[in-house]
Amino acid sequence: MIAYIEGRLLEVTGKGCVLLTPGGVGYDIALPTTALVGLPPKGGEVMLFTHLIVREDALDLYGFLAHDDRDLFRLLIGIDKLGPKKALGILSHFRPDHLRELVLREDADMLATVPGIGPKSAREIMWKLKDKVAGIRTGPLTATPAQDLPHSEYFDAISGMKALGYTEEEARGMMKGIFDAEPDIDASAAIRVALKKIAAART
Repeated sequence: MIAYIEGRLLEVTGKGCVLLTPGGVGYDIALPTTALVGLPPKGGEVMLFTHLIVREDALDLYGFLAHDDRDLFRLLIGIDKLGPKKALGILSHFRPDHLRELVLREDADMLATVPGIGPKSAREIMWKLKDKVAGIRTGPLTATPAQDLPHSEYFDAISGMKALGYTEEEARGMMKGIFDAEPDIDASAAIRVALKKIAAART
């Protein structure tokens, strides 16, 4: 089992990154949005907690900036019919503390904003996570400083922009700049700023 990797960022791919280790081996690693937005510029040093999934036709490696993100990924893929792609999608939208909040509130509607997860699936996932919610850690066991990681307002803002018809990539690009400039902004205010910028660019 490959549990942790350090190396130089060689390339950012559509689904993650290629990490070159000091031994000269390059690993293609799938990442949630939380990890993608936390990557340094090309050539920078990256530290990832990882989980390897062995299939008949492939070895799939998933990477996470935080130890608790990886633990939550393992918790999610332990749910029947919830594969690694959907688990990664959930982690791309919600940090562990945010997901724990949703489970406690039984907010299946918010979970259903994740692509590929409908209302029925969201309710089933909520029900199955209820008895495991204590296992969703919220401490800053991270490979990078906790303050450098995006928080739940960031992902709420992305979800809000997607609900308005923007793609994941468009929403992520807009929100990264807004939250970099004003880290403490809330989701609603960030969406208003984004919409004003879009309107200004069209005039």
